[in-house]
Amino acid sequence: MTMIHELELDDTDRQLINLIQLDFPLDSRPFRTLGDQIGTSEQEVIDHLKRLTDIGVIRRIGPILNTKGLGGASTLIAMQVPEDAIDGVASWINDFDEVSHNYLRPGAYNIWFTVSASSKERLHEMVGEIEALGHPFLELPVTRLFKIGVKFEV
Repeated sequence: MTMIHELELDDTDRQLINLIQLDFPLDSRPFRTLGDQIGTSEQEVIDHLKRLTDIGVIRRIGPILNTKGLGGASTLIAMQVPEDAIDGVASWINDFDEVSHNYLRPGAYNIWFTVSASSKERLHEMVGEIEALGHPFLELPVTRLFKIGVKFEV
């Protein structure tokens, strides 16, 4: 995981990070709209977001969809991965389009991630691929949904 020193972020970076977390413009030119909101050009917004992605501050920009409402299925996975294999397994997990993020937690089950698939069949297929890695894991399907919001002030 890349550690970002606070000095690597300028005022435009901070403004963009704070703005896009909860209020990404839903229009045909969202980067122009963001630029208008912070007083800069569309191209400068694109350049800043690309740099922030390149250095690991932003992983991806995209919607969070209600998987179940769209007919899909999801589950939370907690995986037990040896310290020396964490980076490789995290990278492998990130290659799935159906995984929006993963995170490291203390304890025996140290990599946690949510899989949101287009169907129960696809979810079952992915769980099989995860199992084939050979690391112990827990599949923790949703039994009750809680909506939480997280916004980081940068």
